[in-house]
Amino acid sequence: MTRARQRLRRTDRGQATVELALLLPFVALLLLAFVQAIVVARDQLLVTHAAREAARAAAVDADPGAARRAAVAAGPLAGERLEVDVGERGAPGGRVRVEVRYAEPTHLPLVGRMVGDLTLRSDATMRVER
Repeated sequence: MTRARQRLRRTDRGQATVELALLLPFVALLLLAFVQAIVVARDQLLVTHAAREAARAAAVDADPGAARRAAVAAGPLAGERLEVDVGERGAPGGRVRVEVRYAEPTHLPLVGRMVGDLTLRSDATMRVER
């Protein structure tokens, strides 16, 4: 091997380490953003489930607080962040519409501060029963 070739080989030493050090923060940020998106998607499903449960409770129980209690009990969402609006409850055979809003905290490091809190919404309509 010639001396010039040996010198060239020595200057390439550590290149992979430097590239990894430069790219690792971006990879970590991308991974955190992916995890935050999964958490938001999971909570959107929970909000939809809470809306269905609240609509069912409003359809079978004339008590105005029944829908909120059902939405809070429907899953692991924080009750103080849930807002439940029940539309006008008609006569039996009519419809009742319930809207649930949830203030989603984005608390993952770095990503949560960039995105801020989100408001997830879902509504459901059920037939009023006797």
